[in-house]
Amino acid sequence: MPLTPVEIRHIQLRRAWLRGYRRQPVDQLFEEIADSFEDVWRERADLSDRLEELEGEAAKHRELEALLRSTLVSAERAAQDMKEQARRESDLIVQEAHAESRRVSREAAAEKRRLEEDIVKIRAQLRAAFESLGDWPGDKRSEEKEAAAVVTRPTPVAEAGEGGIRKVAG
Repeated sequence: MPLTPVEIRHIQLRRAWLRGYRRQPVDQLFEEIADSFEDVWRERADLSDRLEELEGEAAKHRELEALLRSTLVSAERAAQDMKEQARRESDLIVQEAHAESRRVSREAAAEKRRLEEDIVKIRAQLRAAFESLGDWPGDKRSEEKEAAAVVTRPTPVAEAGEGGIRKVAG
């Protein structure tokens, strides 16, 4: 049974008659003190070993924590970089789409102008053709001629030719 420091301080040894203390109880006390000291010494050594082991584990955990923190920071930085890259790519795609839409609009406007010019040319050709015949639709003189003239048979019209224009057969 281990002795506490308070118990050791309160031990009272009986004195022998001329020789001082009785030898057997003192020897027994020293044995108990030595056993108690050995137990404490072993326990202290075990605790010291355990402390070193726990300090090693704590150091490993601190290293792991530092590694996890740096990994987390790296992952956050990579995610931010990916977001920024995606934003730049989306901006580039939008710019390219705007440029393409402007190009298509310019081409459509050019095609419209070309078609309008073709319409003007065709109308001029039709006007010239009708004027050479003397019958331009919407002309007052031609309306008077038509009213005066009696049509006995319908005017034959050929099928649509090139450009979708029907030709008057004559």
